[in-house]
Amino acid sequence: QVQLVESGGGLVQPGGSLSLTCAASGSISSAYDMGWYRQAPGKQRELVAVLTSGGSTNYADSVKVRFTISRDNAKNTLYLQMNSLKPEDTAVYYCNAARKGLFGTRIVYWGRGTQVTVSS
Repeated sequence: QVQLVESGGGLVQPGGSLSLTCAASGSISSAYDMGWYRQAPGKQRELVAVLTSGGSTNYADSVKVRFTISRDNAKNTLYLQMNSLKPEDTAVYYCNAARKGLFGTRIVYWGRGTQVTVSS
């Protein structure tokens, strides 16, 4: 089992910055791809950024240049630095860890989320 706990959300003005942290515990290893997703009210959960076990990154077009994902494998921690925040970035942000399982399956874990609100 893997436990993921997000922190760092809050209220910020447009143009401001926030840094999210996801602390992972349990049977987590560097073999996991880790990422951030978000879900705004009335919308589906969407990918924000992912950092694979091989070190590749992928960002949603809407956050490219503004957001940076990083991880510290020694601390089992994932980060998301968010700059130049916009009201449309308002959402609950979820941490995700995933890896290949047996027989083509995929093992996925989610945190409970942290609220980010961008408003003046």
